[in-house]
Amino acid sequence: MTQTVDDETVAIRVQDNGVGIPAKLKSRVFEPFFTTKPVGKGTGLGLSISYKIVEKHRGTLDYRSQPGKGTEFVVKLPRSHKKS
Repeated sequence: MTQTVDDETVAIRVQDNGVGIPAKLKSRVFEPFFTTKPVGKGTGLGLSISYKIVEKHRGTLDYRSQPGKGTEFVVKLPRSHKKS
């Protein structure tokens, strides 16, 4: 879902109904190569790259998760790029 937050910001929300992300992993989710899979079985969630892309566009990337109920990622981006 895409929505206007205010005159300067839009938000893109992506939600699933999966198992959720445990609170103990919150600080690691955006780390490069972080995965919950055994060594050699995963290359990471790709969220580190996503975080850097959003940050480069002066936005934010965050998420909310409830174990057993799913996760919602929220990307907030400025509606226009202001030249410095």
